[in-house]
Amino acid sequence: MKLKRFASKTHQGPYLELNEDEMEVDINDNLFFVLDGFGGSGVGDKVAALVKQNLKLSYTKMGHDPDATMPFFYSHKYLLEANALINAFHATHQKVKQRNTAFQMQDKGGASALAVSFSENHLNLVSVGNCKAILYRKGQLAPIVIPDSLCSFSSDSYQGLHQTCPMSGFGLFDDLQVMVKELKIVEDDQVILMTDGVYARLQDDDIKYILDKTELAYHKKIDELFKLVNERGNMDNQTTVLLHF
Repeated sequence: MKLKRFASKTHQGPYLELNEDEMEVDINDNLFFVLDGFGGSGVGDKVAALVKQNLKLSYTKMGHDPDATMPFFYSHKYLLEANALINAFHATHQKVKQRNTAFQMQDKGGASALAVSFSENHLNLVSVGNCKAILYRKGQLAPIVIPDSLCSFSSDSYQGLHQTCPMSGFGLFDDLQVMVKELKIVEDDQVILMTDGVYARLQDDDIKYILDKTELAYHKKIDELFKLVNERGNMDNQTTVLLHF
């Protein structure tokens, strides 16, 4: 299975001057991720940049080496790439914790992240915090990764934008609780990775409507998603990666 096309975009949003989101699209290593930093002005963006750098560096050291040492975790039930991604998350968490020890409370920061690697016809998804992944297959949308946020405590989606506070993340606690998913992809699958500045104001029908717009260039579909959430009052940074197999 090959990646037919992709699109990606990150933006500070209509009101904020600083973008605390980050993303990565690495075709050579089949690695894609979105990040949402937090910690206040001048903090969240630095932590997001630190997470981006270390996630990619750690994963590329392990992800294509069958003899690589997995210092934090290993499970036979996961592919090499998934194990490498899990270890990259834990290694990055240690870096963020080390960074935070040098600062007072007001200057400490953290980040949510959702990363995807793929090999052959398998996607490996690892996440922490409040990012979201959705699968679009044969005209139907289905969640792959649900945000670890206050949304978990409410069945009311009407005010979902007020429930996206992350319950986990890099640098927050001593232990990092990651969510791991593996997905067998089929021809024409699309996977959408989003930070809360996008998904919090969207319903599934909104996303499906825009993805189904055949007249739109692929990268323009992200522009349409951003335009819609901004019209609905978005005040957050926003990042999306679209993958079409």
